[in-house]
Amino acid sequence: MPRPTLGEVKAEGQPRWVVERVNDEHLFGRLYMRKLSPRATWVFARLGWSPNAVTTAFIVSGVAAGVVLAFDGLATAIIAAVLVQAGLLFDCADGELARLTKRTSVGGVYLDRIGHYLCDAALIVGLGVRAQGHLTISGKYVTAGLVAALLAVLVKAETDNVVVARAAAGLAGGHDDAALQPRSAGLARARRAASILKVHRIIQAIELSVLVLIAAIVDAIRGGLLATRIVLLACLVVAALMVVAHLVAIIASRRLSS
Repeated sequence: MPRPTLGEVKAEGQPRWVVERVNDEHLFGRLYMRKLSPRATWVFARLGWSPNAVTTAFIVSGVAAGVVLAFDGLATAIIAAVLVQAGLLFDCADGELARLTKRTSVGGVYLDRIGHYLCDAALIVGLGVRAQGHLTISGKYVTAGLVAALLAVLVKAETDNVVVARAAAGLAGGHDDAALQPRSAGLARARRAASILKVHRIIQAIELSVLVLIAAIVDAIRGGLLATRIVLLACLVVAALMVVAHLVAIIASRRLSS
Protein backbone atom coordinates (compact mmCIF):
# COMPACT_ATOMS: atom_id res chain seq x y z
CA MET A 1 0.00 0.00 0.00
CA PRO A 2 2.50 2.66 -1.18
CA ARG A 3 0.02 5.56 -1.33
CA PRO A 4 -2.70 4.91 1.26
CA THR A 5 -5.46 7.35 2.05
CA LEU A 6 -5.86 8.74 5.55
CA GLY A 7 -9.00 6.63 5.91
CA GLU A 8 -7.04 3.48 5.08
CA VAL A 9 -4.39 4.44 7.63
CA LYS A 10 -7.02 4.78 10.34
CA ALA A 11 -8.85 1.60 9.37
CA GLU A 12 -5.80 -0.65 8.98
CA GLY A 13 -3.22 0.99 11.20
CA GLN A 14 -5.36 2.11 14.11
CA PRO A 15 -8.17 -0.39 14.70
CA ARG A 16 -10.37 0.23 17.70
CA TRP A 17 -8.66 -2.36 19.91
CA VAL A 18 -5.38 -0.41 19.70
CA VAL A 19 -6.82 2.70 21.35
CA GLU A 20 -8.86 0.70 23.86
CA ARG A 21 -5.90 -1.26 25.25
CA VAL A 22 -5.88 -0.59 28.99
CA ASN A 23 -2.45 -1.95 29.84
CA ASP A 24 -0.46 -1.09 26.72
CA GLU A 25 -1.84 2.24 25.51
CA HIS A 26 -0.46 5.38 27.13
CA LEU A 27 -2.94 7.86 28.62
CA PHE A 28 -1.59 10.72 26.50
CA GLY A 29 -1.91 8.49 23.47
CA ARG A 30 -5.61 8.02 24.11
CA LEU A 31 -6.12 11.69 24.97
CA TYR A 32 -4.58 13.29 21.90
CA MET A 33 -1.65 11.56 20.20
CA ARG A 34 -3.72 8.81 18.55
CA LYS A 35 -5.73 11.61 16.93
CA LEU A 36 -2.54 13.05 15.41
CA SER A 37 -0.53 9.91 14.67
CA PRO A 38 -2.54 8.66 11.62
CA ARG A 39 -1.51 11.80 9.73
CA ALA A 40 2.14 11.16 10.59
CA THR A 41 1.76 7.50 9.61
CA TRP A 42 0.25 8.59 6.29
CA VAL A 43 3.34 10.75 5.65
CA PHE A 44 5.76 7.96 6.64
CA ALA A 45 3.96 5.49 4.38
CA ARG A 46 4.18 7.83 1.41
CA LEU A 47 7.85 8.49 2.13
CA GLY A 48 8.47 4.75 2.08
CA TRP A 49 9.73 4.54 5.66
CA SER A 50 9.80 1.14 7.31
CA PRO A 51 8.21 0.60 10.75
CA ASN A 52 11.67 0.00 12.23
CA ALA A 53 12.85 3.33 10.83
CA VAL A 54 10.01 5.07 12.68
CA THR A 55 10.88 3.15 15.86
CA THR A 56 14.49 4.29 15.46
CA ALA A 57 13.26 7.89 15.20
CA PHE A 58 11.36 7.33 18.46
CA ILE A 59 14.53 6.10 20.18
CA VAL A 60 16.64 8.97 18.82
CA SER A 61 14.07 11.52 20.00
CA GLY A 62 13.91 10.04 23.49
CA VAL A 63 17.66 9.74 23.99
CA ALA A 64 18.19 13.24 22.56
CA ALA A 65 15.69 14.55 25.12
CA GLY A 66 17.83 13.11 27.91
CA VAL A 67 20.98 14.67 26.47
CA VAL A 68 19.35 18.08 26.07
CA LEU A 69 17.86 17.93 29.56
CA ALA A 70 21.33 17.56 31.08
CA PHE A 71 21.98 21.21 30.20
CA ASP A 72 20.67 23.87 32.57
CA GLY A 73 17.99 26.40 31.68
CA LEU A 74 14.31 26.67 30.89
CA ALA A 75 14.86 26.43 27.13
CA THR A 76 16.44 22.99 27.42
CA ALA A 77 13.53 21.73 29.51
CA ILE A 78 11.12 22.95 26.83
CA ILE A 79 13.14 21.32 24.04
CA ALA A 80 13.35 18.05 25.99
CA ALA A 81 9.57 18.02 26.51
CA VAL A 82 9.01 18.66 22.78
CA LEU A 83 11.41 15.83 21.88
CA VAL A 84 9.57 13.45 24.21
CA GLN A 85 6.27 14.37 22.58
CA ALA A 86 7.84 13.76 19.17
CA GLY A 87 8.99 10.38 20.47
CA LEU A 88 5.44 9.57 21.56
CA LEU A 89 4.21 10.44 18.07
CA PHE A 90 6.81 8.13 16.49
CA ASP A 91 5.96 5.43 19.05
CA CYS A 92 2.29 5.54 18.06
CA ALA A 93 3.08 5.68 14.35
CA ASP A 94 5.49 2.74 14.14
CA GLY A 95 2.83 0.20 15.09
CA GLU A 96 0.26 1.86 12.87
CA LEU A 97 2.65 1.72 9.93
CA ALA A 98 3.49 -1.92 10.65
CA ARG A 99 -0.19 -2.91 10.69
CA LEU A 100 -0.93 -0.80 7.60
CA THR A 101 1.89 -2.31 5.54
CA LYS A 102 1.58 -5.82 7.04
CA ARG A 103 5.19 -5.58 8.23
CA THR A 104 4.74 -6.49 11.89
CA SER A 105 7.67 -8.50 13.22
CA VAL A 106 9.19 -9.86 16.40
CA GLY A 107 12.25 -7.75 15.67
CA GLY A 108 10.12 -4.64 15.57
CA VAL A 109 8.50 -5.44 18.92
CA TYR A 110 11.94 -6.08 20.41
CA LEU A 111 13.33 -2.79 19.09
CA ASP A 112 10.32 -0.92 20.46
CA ARG A 113 10.79 -2.46 23.92
CA ILE A 114 14.48 -1.58 23.96
CA GLY A 115 13.50 1.94 22.92
CA HIS A 116 11.31 2.39 25.99
CA TYR A 117 14.13 1.22 28.24
CA LEU A 118 16.59 3.66 26.65
CA CYS A 119 14.26 6.67 26.52
CA ASP A 120 13.06 6.46 30.12
CA ALA A 121 16.57 5.83 31.43
CA ALA A 122 18.12 8.62 29.33
CA LEU A 123 15.68 11.23 30.64
CA ILE A 124 16.27 10.27 34.28
CA VAL A 125 20.04 10.30 33.83
CA GLY A 126 19.78 13.68 32.12
CA LEU A 127 17.71 14.93 35.04
CA GLY A 128 20.45 13.80 37.44
CA VAL A 129 23.12 15.73 35.53
CA ARG A 130 20.84 18.75 35.32
CA ALA A 131 20.21 18.65 39.07
CA GLN A 132 23.96 18.61 39.71
CA GLY A 133 24.12 22.11 38.25
CA HIS A 134 26.88 21.57 35.69
CA LEU A 135 27.95 18.97 33.14
CA THR A 136 29.80 16.23 34.98
CA ILE A 137 29.86 12.46 35.38
CA SER A 138 30.23 12.64 39.16
CA GLY A 139 28.34 14.12 42.08
CA LYS A 140 25.51 13.04 44.37
CA TYR A 141 22.74 14.15 42.04
CA VAL A 142 24.32 12.42 39.05
CA THR A 143 24.57 9.26 41.14
CA ALA A 144 20.94 9.63 42.22
CA GLY A 145 19.93 9.93 38.56
CA LEU A 146 21.91 6.84 37.58
CA VAL A 147 20.42 4.79 40.42
CA ALA A 148 16.90 5.98 39.66
CA ALA A 149 17.36 5.14 35.97
CA LEU A 150 18.63 1.66 36.83
CA LEU A 151 15.65 1.05 39.12
CA ALA A 152 13.22 2.32 36.48
CA VAL A 153 14.72 -0.13 33.98
CA LEU A 154 14.40 -2.94 36.54
CA VAL A 155 10.67 -2.22 36.86
CA LYS A 156 10.30 -2.66 33.11
CA ALA A 157 12.43 -5.82 33.24
CA GLU A 158 10.12 -7.26 35.90
CA THR A 159 7.18 -6.80 33.54
CA ASP A 160 8.93 -8.16 30.46
CA ASN A 161 10.29 -11.18 32.30
CA VAL A 162 6.75 -12.36 32.95
CA VAL A 163 6.46 -12.96 29.21
CA VAL A 164 9.91 -14.60 29.18
CA ALA A 165 9.03 -16.88 32.10
CA ARG A 166 5.69 -17.90 30.59
CA ALA A 167 7.27 -18.56 27.20
CA ALA A 168 9.97 -20.68 28.82
CA ALA A 169 7.23 -22.67 30.55
CA GLY A 170 5.33 -23.13 27.29
CA LEU A 171 2.56 -20.71 28.24
CA ALA A 172 1.17 -17.69 26.40
CA GLY A 173 -0.73 -14.59 27.47
CA GLY A 174 -0.72 -13.48 31.09
CA HIS A 175 -1.15 -9.79 30.33
CA ASP A 176 -4.94 -9.47 30.46
CA ASP A 177 -6.80 -7.65 33.23
CA ALA A 178 -7.91 -10.86 34.95
CA ALA A 179 -4.34 -12.15 35.18
CA LEU A 180 -3.14 -8.86 36.63
CA GLN A 181 -5.51 -9.03 39.59
CA PRO A 182 -3.74 -10.10 42.82
CA ARG A 183 -5.06 -13.14 44.65
CA SER A 184 -5.09 -11.21 47.94
CA ALA A 185 -7.98 -8.79 48.51
CA GLY A 186 -5.65 -6.41 50.35
CA LEU A 187 -3.16 -6.33 47.49
CA ALA A 188 -6.01 -5.89 45.03
CA ARG A 189 -7.13 -2.77 46.90
CA ALA A 190 -3.56 -1.48 46.99
CA ARG A 191 -3.25 -2.06 43.24
CA ARG A 192 -6.47 -0.15 42.58
CA ALA A 193 -5.23 2.75 44.75
CA ALA A 194 -1.90 2.82 42.89
CA SER A 195 -3.75 2.74 39.58
CA ILE A 196 -5.81 5.77 40.60
CA LEU A 197 -2.85 7.78 41.95
CA LYS A 198 -0.57 6.78 39.04
CA VAL A 199 2.51 7.74 41.06
CA HIS A 200 4.54 5.19 39.10
CA ARG A 201 4.28 7.32 35.98
CA ILE A 202 6.79 9.80 37.37
CA ILE A 203 9.58 7.47 36.18
CA GLN A 204 8.21 7.31 32.64
CA ALA A 205 9.59 9.77 30.12
CA ILE A 206 6.33 11.43 29.05
CA GLU A 207 5.07 12.41 32.50
CA LEU A 208 8.58 13.09 33.78
CA SER A 209 9.30 15.55 30.97
CA VAL A 210 6.21 17.53 31.96
CA LEU A 211 7.18 17.54 35.65
CA VAL A 212 10.72 18.62 34.80
CA LEU A 213 9.38 21.45 32.65
CA ILE A 214 7.20 22.65 35.54
CA ALA A 215 10.20 22.41 37.88
CA ALA A 216 12.33 24.36 35.40
CA ILE A 217 9.72 27.14 35.32
CA VAL A 218 9.70 27.27 39.12
CA ASP A 219 13.50 27.31 39.25
CA ALA A 220 13.63 30.08 36.64
CA ILE A 221 11.32 32.21 38.79
CA ARG A 222 12.89 31.43 42.17
CA GLY A 223 16.47 30.87 41.14
CA GLY A 224 18.50 27.76 41.92
CA LEU A 225 17.66 24.12 41.24
CA LEU A 226 15.52 23.17 44.24
CA ALA A 227 12.42 22.18 42.25
CA THR A 228 14.49 20.12 39.81
CA ARG A 229 16.21 18.32 42.68
CA ILE A 230 12.88 17.58 44.34
CA VAL A 231 11.65 15.95 41.12
CA LEU A 232 14.86 13.89 40.97
CA LEU A 233 14.43 12.78 44.59
CA ALA A 234 10.82 11.85 43.86
CA CYS A 235 11.99 9.73 40.90
CA LEU A 236 14.51 7.92 43.09
CA VAL A 237 12.00 7.19 45.86
CA VAL A 238 9.22 6.11 43.50
CA ALA A 239 11.58 3.92 41.46
CA ALA A 240 12.88 2.21 44.60
CA LEU A 241 9.37 1.57 45.90
CA MET A 242 8.15 0.39 42.50
CA VAL A 243 10.89 -2.24 42.13
CA VAL A 244 9.67 -3.93 45.30
CA ALA A 245 5.93 -3.25 44.93
CA HIS A 246 5.81 -4.31 41.29
CA LEU A 247 7.68 -7.55 42.01
CA VAL A 248 5.29 -8.38 44.86
CA ALA A 249 2.28 -7.54 42.68
CA ILE A 250 3.47 -9.84 39.89
CA ILE A 251 4.19 -12.74 42.23
CA ALA A 252 0.85 -12.25 43.98
CA SER A 253 -1.09 -12.10 40.69
CA ARG A 254 -2.13 -14.92 38.37
CA ARG A 255 0.39 -13.90 35.70
CA LEU A 256 2.88 -16.59 36.63
CA SER A 257 0.33 -19.39 36.76
CA SER A 258 -1.30 -21.31 33.94
